[in-house]
Amino acid sequence: MEPQAPSDLEREIAALREQAGRLTARLGESVFRSMGRSFLKGVAFGLGSFLGATLVVSALLYSLTSIDFIPIIGDWAVQIAERIQKR
Repeated sequence: MEPQAPSDLEREIAALREQAGRLTARLGESVFRSMGRSFLKGVAFGLGSFLGATLVVSALLYSLTSIDFIPIIGDWAVQIAERIQKR
């Protein structure tokens, strides 16, 4: 009995195995690159959160200090602004 030529399915499976082997090799080599990318994402997220919160709080305090027609809130906001400026 003669050996049969590989079918299309067998060739596709062999090609997939080869590609999977190459991808596995790439993943093993780029662990440090992946860790570095994750670190930079974390730093960017932290910095963005900090800057965003700073802008929101400063805008809120500025708007509260300009409210003079509500005595309690206006006085409270002025006290907060004075404490911040002292430090």
